[in-house]
Amino acid sequence: MNRPLGRRDFLRTTAAIIASAVTGSYTVAAEDKKPKLKKAVKYGMVRVPGGTHLQRLELAKKCGFLGVEIDSPGTDKLDELVKASKETGVAIHGVIDSVHWRDTLSSPDEKVRAKGLAALEGALRDAKTVGADTVLLVPGVVNKEVTYEQCWDRSRAEVLKALPLAKELKVKIAIEVVWNDFITKPEQLVEYVDSFKSEYVGAYFDTSNMIKYGVAPADWIRKLGKRMLKFDFKGYSNAKKWVGIGEGDEDWPAVLKALAEIGYDGWATAEVGGGGEDHLKKIAAQMDKVLGLS
Repeated sequence: MNRPLGRRDFLRTTAAIIASAVTGSYTVAAEDKKPKLKKAVKYGMVRVPGGTHLQRLELAKKCGFLGVEIDSPGTDKLDELVKASKETGVAIHGVIDSVHWRDTLSSPDEKVRAKGLAALEGALRDAKTVGADTVLLVPGVVNKEVTYEQCWDRSRAEVLKALPLAKELKVKIAIEVVWNDFITKPEQLVEYVDSFKSEYVGAYFDTSNMIKYGVAPADWIRKLGKRMLKFDFKGYSNAKKWVGIGEGDEDWPAVLKALAEIGYDGWATAEVGGGGEDHLKKIAAQMDKVLGLS
């Protein structure tokens, strides 16, 4: 026999309905959550023949980019660049150690390693000058002369020497993954970064570079978690090799989902061939599409 709801039953039932509705809406919100991304390009991609830093950053801004990443060494007149950055609002978010492939920190030659360390320290100082918070570093190269273990030990020893300066300047060293036969699995990058036990060493993940090694970019991102300081990308296809952004084997919905899961809030930087306004606008449109910004 059905009985009428008493006041206590009514309140309990109402509370349950409200809780269910809140929980349901929260679940939908969590599933729909997107990472907060800021679009950037490598500074060398911004081409203005004979142009000043101001003209180049104005072009970057016009094409929809919020930031750039510069080479060190290789970018002159940093004071002018800083002034142009302030005038345009385009941030110099990062610095790339541009000699890490030549003067490797894994070299058998102590003098070459010393040059590499000096370049890394110079990049850290340049980052402080321009207001960047990371220096992208390829830590070493495995080849006929250098084993994986030697690359690990030598590069790690040199990075440790640079850490006091990084801490002093408050600039993080971001270890990038590339086709150097060193660190080809996410577990290796996690172990390498964690071995420093420092907040001033993290990961710079290239979403396209790692596809050929068989682990999905989204899996890399989840395993890196908060270690991932920044990421960049191109377009890579196992069948066609280098292709346009959005035309490769990157599963962008899965990448964006993984970025949201780890709470990534930061820069997304394109690393492709550069050009003038039309070319950069095309790249910006490709980025908007894959990053869900359009």
